[in-house]
Amino acid sequence: MKRYIGVLFILFHLQVHAQLPAVASGEIRRFENFPSQYVAPRNVDVWLPETYSPHKKYDVLYMHDGQMLFDSLQSWNGKEWGVDETLGHLMAEGKIRDCIVVAVWNNGAYRHAEYFPEKPFHTLRKKQVKEMLLSNQAIADNRLFSEGPQADRYLLFLVKELKPFIDTNFSAKRGRKHTFIAGSSMGGLISMYAICEYPGVFGGAGCMSTHWTGIFRAEDNPIPAAFMAYLGNNLPSPRSHRLYFDHGTATLDSLYAPFQRQADAILKAKGYVSGKNWMTRVFPGAAHDENAWKARLAIPVLFLLRKNE
Repeated sequence: MKRYIGVLFILFHLQVHAQLPAVASGEIRRFENFPSQYVAPRNVDVWLPETYSPHKKYDVLYMHDGQMLFDSLQSWNGKEWGVDETLGHLMAEGKIRDCIVVAVWNNGAYRHAEYFPEKPFHTLRKKQVKEMLLSNQAIADNRLFSEGPQADRYLLFLVKELKPFIDTNFSAKRGRKHTFIAGSSMGGLISMYAICEYPGVFGGAGCMSTHWTGIFRAEDNPIPAAFMAYLGNNLPSPRSHRLYFDHGTATLDSLYAPFQRQADAILKAKGYVSGKNWMTRVFPGAAHDENAWKARLAIPVLFLLRKNE
């Protein structure tokens, strides 16, 4: 593993820093086509704050859909999360712990399959999967239903390959209390799944506009029930973990309210306390896009990375 990590670091220094995202603060270090034995290669961008120094240690926030986080001029829809602005301001104001962001690019055609929680999927009956496969208008990517989810392999990539590389080559704090994961939509789902599957690795998860429906309809959809059953059986301890959820009320986010209420009831029953180790927020009128997530990103970041915790 050490030799593998060392080779990666050499490759990083040999790469051409072409078309890096333009950031308002800090800097981006890119690892192009990061190799994996579990999933297809993809770019990984690491954002370092202005004050980054190898002589101090930093918390680490892993984020999905990395190509959408920093620069709207390079995203497919001309929108971005503004991660560098939000975290840069919060750190400069002393409101959150110093941290770095590991922005993991999605894999395009396999994004849906990699972000779909795998164990709940396998509780669905074959007839249910077949019906959803035939309902093309409701499914973003039929690879999920024809080839199956790849979330377990994606998480192995994050935990067994990427995290050791980050821990070795950056001034990263390595404990669960200092390691977080976050994303939106399907990225919210995989963040929820990650903290449940690897409670010893991730101490907090930020799940924005969590795509509880899994597909693009709520009616006659068995997926949310499978997610709720999984959540009830696999939530990590509220004594050592923190969970954030939210959603808007417009566009795709309009589907989520009833399922988020079910998830909230499960969290409460499992000992999570609102405002302490769990937060759910609703944003009336907010749509399902990067502009909406950018507007409220400070809320989950403050909740997960606030000082004196």
